[in-house]
Amino acid sequence: MDKVLRIAYFPDSFKEVNGVAMTSNKLVRFAKDRDYPFLCVHAGPETAVSHDGSITFLSLKRSPLSFSLDEGLKYDPFFHRHYRRVKKELEKFRPDVVHITGLNDVGIIGTHVAHSLKIALIGSWHTNLHEYAARRLEKKLGFLPDKARHTFTNTIERKILDGAKLYYKIPYMILAPNQELLQMLGDATGRAVRLMIRGVDTEMFSPAKRTVNDNILRFGFVGRLRAEKNVRMLADLEQKLIESGRSNFEFLIIGDGSERKFLEDNMKNAVFPGFLEGERLAEAYANMDVFVFPSETETYGNVIQEANSSGVPCLVTDQGGPKYIVREGQNGFVARNFDEFAAFAVELMDDPEKLSNMKAASREFALTRSWDAVFEGVYKAYGEVWEYLEKLKKSRNQPRTP
Repeated sequence: MDKVLRIAYFPDSFKEVNGVAMTSNKLVRFAKDRDYPFLCVHAGPETAVSHDGSITFLSLKRSPLSFSLDEGLKYDPFFHRHYRRVKKELEKFRPDVVHITGLNDVGIIGTHVAHSLKIALIGSWHTNLHEYAARRLEKKLGFLPDKARHTFTNTIERKILDGAKLYYKIPYMILAPNQELLQMLGDATGRAVRLMIRGVDTEMFSPAKRTVNDNILRFGFVGRLRAEKNVRMLADLEQKLIESGRSNFEFLIIGDGSERKFLEDNMKNAVFPGFLEGERLAEAYANMDVFVFPSETETYGNVIQEANSSGVPCLVTDQGGPKYIVREGQNGFVARNFDEFAAFAVELMDDPEKLSNMKAASREFALTRSWDAVFEGVYKAYGEVWEYLEKLKKSRNQPRTP
């Protein structure tokens, strides 16, 4: 397709520190580098329009009645007061496709305006909100009997997922980061689905940035220290290693959140630098030997690729997106339960040659995952949706045969 499409993008997370915000910023950079016309509508500290090359930013301020959904991420029940401002900017920008990323205040207003102006709409799924909500609620309801707690949280999880499925029936096409989600969303909505994986910055995250050489094996974790990340398993893993007679190891746990105190109180050989970014984060990754990611709620797992790019093999669960990144025995292992997690950890501790080979394989795998390839696929999906609707419009405007 020769036409350069004009895209209006409504990310549910842009200024925050998480995988969705990182992916969104990378997409904006991709469009800018290629001089593609691109409008990014996001929540910010002030309501204002700004420009950077081919990129137009519309920042919308949330009201004081906004409430927190996650670290730095909020929802404003009165966000729709910006509707006229958003509609005016879209009429001025004249997008060919509107792209929403989630069921939140920014995505909802983008969906409404796209429908009002009859603009092609595409949606991408980035976060399993239903699972996040259930895990956090289960923790808060710990005082209830197990059966009652599980029944209630399972019901809440199912209801949130049902609502999300209805919402994703609105776009003409859905992008998702793994095959399980593609199947689920395709079956639930009847819409076309396309795979949208994530890329990794192999220059930023590199084994060359390692600064330690003290013969201590470091197990690493990077992410929010919250219930949905299943991080208490890190303490269980440490205890299992101690019980097995291993001692020459350390856990390097990067991040912050409500579970940090529990981990600090229950782990003996762990370091907690808190939240890191930039070169300090890249150095921390490179100083790890094995990346341990016990989360069961991830749609993809950017941190897995960042660890691999740093030359670090990963241990992940068989739930969610990370298992699709790991090539068994090459750049990591997929564990079906805690015992397998512990067994894989011990195996890599006891076999330095195997660990060394997997470190090299991890780096090689990461080199195949470029952001440019990811976003070229996204733009191809934009083109599919736009061309489909253009053909549909033409067919409707054809005079009827008498």
